[in-house]
Amino acid sequence: MDKYTTTRIAVKGDRFEILVHPDAALDFKLGKKTEVSKILVVDTIFTDAGKGLSASEEKLKKAFNTTNVFEVAQIILQRGEFQLTTEQRHKLVEEKRRQIIAFISKNCLDPRTGFPHPPLRVEQAMSQIRLVIDPFKSGEEQAKAVINELRPILPLKFGIIRLGIKVPPEYAAKTLGIVKEFGEASNSEWQSDGSWIAIIEMPAGLHAPFLERIGKVTQGNYQTKIL
Repeated sequence: MDKYTTTRIAVKGDRFEILVHPDAALDFKLGKKTEVSKILVVDTIFTDAGKGLSASEEKLKKAFNTTNVFEVAQIILQRGEFQLTTEQRHKLVEEKRRQIIAFISKNCLDPRTGFPHPPLRVEQAMSQIRLVIDPFKSGEEQAKAVINELRPILPLKFGIIRLGIKVPPEYAAKTLGIVKEFGEASNSEWQSDGSWIAIIEMPAGLHAPFLERIGKVTQGNYQTKIL
Protein backbone atom coordinates (compact mmCIF):
# COMPACT_ATOMS: atom_id res chain seq x y z
CA MET A 1 0.00 0.00 0.00
CA ASP A 2 2.90 2.36 0.70
CA LYS A 3 4.00 1.95 -2.93
CA TYR A 4 0.77 3.47 -4.21
CA THR A 5 -2.42 4.97 -2.87
CA THR A 6 -5.79 6.13 -4.16
CA THR A 7 -7.28 9.52 -4.88
CA ARG A 8 -11.00 9.53 -5.54
CA ILE A 9 -13.86 11.88 -6.39
CA ALA A 10 -17.62 11.60 -6.89
CA VAL A 11 -19.09 13.54 -9.82
CA LYS A 12 -22.75 13.50 -10.90
CA GLY A 13 -23.42 10.27 -9.02
CA ASP A 14 -20.39 8.39 -10.35
CA ARG A 15 -17.14 7.58 -8.53
CA PHE A 16 -13.76 7.99 -10.18
CA GLU A 17 -10.39 6.85 -8.82
CA ILE A 18 -6.74 7.02 -9.78
CA LEU A 19 -3.76 5.10 -8.42
CA VAL A 20 -0.93 7.45 -7.45
CA HIS A 21 2.58 7.46 -6.08
CA PRO A 22 1.99 8.74 -2.52
CA ASP A 23 4.89 11.18 -2.18
CA ALA A 24 4.41 12.74 -5.62
CA ALA A 25 0.65 13.07 -5.05
CA LEU A 26 1.19 14.68 -1.66
CA ASP A 27 3.64 17.17 -3.17
CA PHE A 28 0.93 18.09 -5.69
CA LYS A 29 -1.70 18.50 -2.94
CA LEU A 30 0.66 20.74 -1.00
CA GLY A 31 1.10 23.02 -4.00
CA LYS A 32 4.45 21.84 -5.34
CA LYS A 33 4.82 21.77 -9.10
CA THR A 34 4.60 18.12 -10.11
CA GLU A 35 3.80 16.58 -13.49
CA VAL A 36 0.61 14.54 -13.42
CA SER A 37 2.20 11.83 -15.58
CA LYS A 38 4.80 11.25 -12.84
CA ILE A 39 2.13 10.97 -10.15
CA LEU A 40 0.01 8.25 -11.78
CA VAL A 41 0.93 4.61 -11.21
CA VAL A 42 -1.06 3.67 -14.32
CA ASP A 43 -2.55 6.00 -16.92
CA THR A 44 -6.11 4.88 -16.21
CA ILE A 45 -9.18 6.42 -14.61
CA PHE A 46 -11.07 3.80 -12.60
CA THR A 47 -14.57 3.55 -11.23
CA ASP A 48 -13.23 0.99 -8.75
CA ALA A 49 -9.46 0.66 -8.65
CA GLY A 50 -9.62 -2.26 -6.22
CA LYS A 51 -11.56 -4.32 -8.75
CA GLY A 52 -9.65 -2.94 -11.74
CA LEU A 53 -12.80 -1.42 -13.29
CA SER A 54 -11.93 1.46 -15.62
CA ALA A 55 -14.27 4.35 -16.41
CA SER A 56 -15.84 4.49 -19.83
CA GLU A 57 -15.16 7.42 -22.16
CA GLU A 58 -18.87 8.23 -21.98
CA LYS A 59 -18.74 8.63 -18.19
CA LEU A 60 -15.54 10.68 -18.35
CA LYS A 61 -17.01 13.01 -20.96
CA LYS A 62 -20.19 13.45 -18.92
CA ALA A 63 -18.36 14.15 -15.67
CA PHE A 64 -15.29 16.09 -16.80
CA ASN A 65 -16.07 17.26 -20.37
CA THR A 66 -12.91 15.47 -21.55
CA THR A 67 -11.63 11.95 -21.99
CA ASN A 68 -7.96 12.92 -21.66
CA VAL A 69 -6.57 10.82 -18.81
CA PHE A 70 -4.10 13.44 -17.58
CA GLU A 71 -6.65 16.27 -17.62
CA VAL A 72 -9.12 14.14 -15.68
CA ALA A 73 -6.41 13.00 -13.26
CA GLN A 74 -5.44 16.60 -12.58
CA ILE A 75 -9.03 17.46 -11.68
CA ILE A 76 -9.22 14.44 -9.36
CA LEU A 77 -5.93 15.42 -7.72
CA GLN A 78 -7.07 19.02 -7.22
CA ARG A 79 -10.59 18.36 -5.96
CA GLY A 80 -10.64 14.76 -4.84
CA GLU A 81 -9.99 12.95 -1.58
CA PHE A 82 -6.36 11.87 -1.24
CA GLN A 83 -5.71 8.75 0.83
CA LEU A 84 -2.57 9.38 2.89
CA THR A 85 -0.18 6.62 3.88
CA THR A 86 0.25 6.03 7.62
CA GLU A 87 3.68 7.65 7.57
CA GLN A 88 2.45 10.69 5.64
CA ARG A 89 -0.49 11.23 7.96
CA HIS A 90 1.68 10.95 11.08
CA LYS A 91 4.21 13.44 9.71
CA LEU A 92 1.60 16.00 8.59
CA VAL A 93 -0.45 15.76 11.79
CA GLU A 94 2.67 16.23 13.93
CA GLU A 95 3.68 19.26 11.84
CA LYS A 96 0.22 20.84 12.25
CA ARG A 97 0.23 20.06 15.98
CA ARG A 98 3.50 21.97 16.37
CA GLN A 99 2.06 24.88 14.36
CA ILE A 100 -1.00 24.99 16.64
CA ILE A 101 1.16 25.03 19.78
CA ALA A 102 3.38 27.77 18.35
CA PHE A 103 0.39 29.91 17.33
CA ILE A 104 -1.25 29.69 20.77
CA SER A 105 1.97 30.39 22.65
CA LYS A 106 2.74 33.32 20.35
CA ASN A 107 -0.69 34.96 20.26
CA CYS A 108 -2.36 34.21 23.60
CA LEU A 109 -1.86 35.39 27.16
CA ASP A 110 -2.62 33.91 30.56
CA PRO A 111 -5.17 36.53 31.78
CA ARG A 112 -4.12 35.84 35.38
CA THR A 113 -0.53 36.91 34.84
CA GLY A 114 -0.57 38.90 31.61
CA PHE A 115 2.22 36.71 30.20
CA PRO A 116 2.17 34.10 27.40
CA HIS A 117 1.91 30.39 28.18
CA PRO A 118 5.16 28.55 27.35
CA PRO A 119 4.84 26.03 24.47
CA LEU A 120 5.32 23.07 26.86
CA ARG A 121 2.36 24.18 29.00
CA VAL A 122 0.18 24.52 25.88
CA GLU A 123 1.29 21.08 24.68
CA GLN A 124 0.46 19.50 28.05
CA ALA A 125 -2.99 21.09 28.07
CA MET A 126 -3.66 19.87 24.52
CA SER A 127 -2.93 16.30 25.64
CA GLN A 128 -5.97 16.54 27.95
CA ILE A 129 -8.53 17.30 25.25
CA ARG A 130 -9.93 15.26 22.39
CA LEU A 131 -8.05 16.78 19.51
CA VAL A 132 -8.62 15.85 15.87
CA ILE A 133 -6.06 17.50 13.61
CA ASP A 134 -6.72 17.94 9.90
CA PRO A 135 -3.43 17.29 8.06
CA PHE A 136 -4.35 19.69 5.25
CA LYS A 137 -5.82 22.68 7.14
CA SER A 138 -3.47 25.44 8.26
CA GLY A 139 -2.23 25.32 11.85
CA GLU A 140 -3.51 28.86 12.46
CA GLU A 141 -7.03 28.02 11.32
CA GLN A 142 -7.17 24.96 13.56
CA ALA A 143 -5.58 26.76 16.51
CA LYS A 144 -8.50 29.15 16.79
CA ALA A 145 -10.86 26.22 17.30
CA VAL A 146 -8.46 24.49 19.71
CA ILE A 147 -8.31 27.63 21.90
CA ASN A 148 -12.02 27.29 22.73
CA GLU A 149 -11.49 23.67 23.74
CA LEU A 150 -8.50 24.56 25.91
CA ARG A 151 -10.05 27.42 27.89
CA PRO A 152 -11.61 25.19 30.63
CA ILE A 153 -8.13 23.75 31.23
CA LEU A 154 -5.85 26.65 30.35
CA PRO A 155 -7.00 30.28 30.77
CA LEU A 156 -6.38 31.99 27.43
CA LYS A 157 -7.03 35.30 25.77
CA PHE A 158 -5.68 36.76 22.56
CA GLY A 159 -3.04 39.32 23.46
CA ILE A 160 -1.39 42.19 21.62
CA ILE A 161 1.08 44.30 23.58
CA ARG A 162 2.10 47.90 22.97
CA LEU A 163 5.69 48.58 23.79
CA GLY A 164 7.52 51.91 23.93
CA ILE A 165 11.16 51.70 22.91
CA LYS A 166 14.17 54.00 22.74
CA VAL A 167 17.44 52.99 21.08
CA PRO A 168 20.73 54.90 20.78
CA PRO A 169 21.69 56.11 17.26
CA GLU A 170 24.45 53.53 16.72
CA TYR A 171 21.91 50.68 17.04
CA ALA A 172 18.85 52.28 15.43
CA ALA A 173 19.22 50.86 11.91
CA LYS A 174 19.57 47.25 13.10
CA THR A 175 16.71 47.72 15.56
CA LEU A 176 14.37 48.89 12.79
CA GLY A 177 15.02 45.67 10.89
CA ILE A 178 14.24 43.53 13.93
CA VAL A 179 11.02 45.46 14.67
CA LYS A 180 9.72 44.64 11.18
CA GLU A 181 10.15 40.93 11.94
CA PHE A 182 8.21 41.04 15.20
CA GLY A 183 5.48 43.68 14.83
CA GLU A 184 4.52 47.13 13.61
CA ALA A 185 5.96 50.47 14.70
CA SER A 186 3.99 53.70 15.08
CA ASN A 187 4.77 57.16 16.47
CA SER A 188 8.29 56.65 15.15
CA GLU A 189 10.58 59.63 15.83
CA TRP A 190 14.25 60.52 15.60
CA GLN A 191 15.49 62.50 18.56
CA SER A 192 17.92 65.43 18.39
CA ASP A 193 20.76 63.18 19.59
CA GLY A 194 20.06 60.65 16.81
CA SER A 195 18.33 58.08 19.02
CA TRP A 196 15.14 56.42 17.78
CA ILE A 197 11.87 56.10 19.71
CA ALA A 198 8.65 54.38 18.71
CA ILE A 199 5.60 52.46 19.88
CA ILE A 200 5.56 48.83 18.76
CA GLU A 201 2.57 46.49 18.60
CA MET A 202 3.25 42.76 18.52
CA PRO A 203 1.69 39.43 19.59
CA ALA A 204 2.23 39.04 23.32
CA GLY A 205 4.13 35.80 22.92
CA LEU A 206 6.83 37.56 20.92
CA HIS A 207 7.70 40.00 23.71
CA ALA A 208 10.46 37.92 25.32
CA PRO A 209 12.12 36.81 22.04
CA PHE A 210 11.98 40.42 20.82
CA LEU A 211 13.73 41.74 23.91
CA GLU A 212 16.35 38.99 23.61
CA ARG A 213 17.13 39.99 20.01
CA ILE A 214 17.22 43.71 20.81
CA GLY A 215 19.42 43.05 23.83
CA LYS A 216 22.00 41.23 21.71
CA VAL A 217 22.04 43.90 18.99
CA THR A 218 22.30 46.83 21.39
CA GLN A 219 24.41 45.01 23.98
CA GLY A 220 21.66 45.85 26.47
CA ASN A 221 21.79 49.56 25.72
CA TYR A 222 18.09 50.28 25.13
CA GLN A 223 14.94 51.30 27.03
CA THR A 224 11.50 49.68 26.81
CA LYS A 225 8.19 50.04 28.63
CA ILE A 226 4.90 48.16 28.24
CA LEU A 227 2.16 50.72 27.62
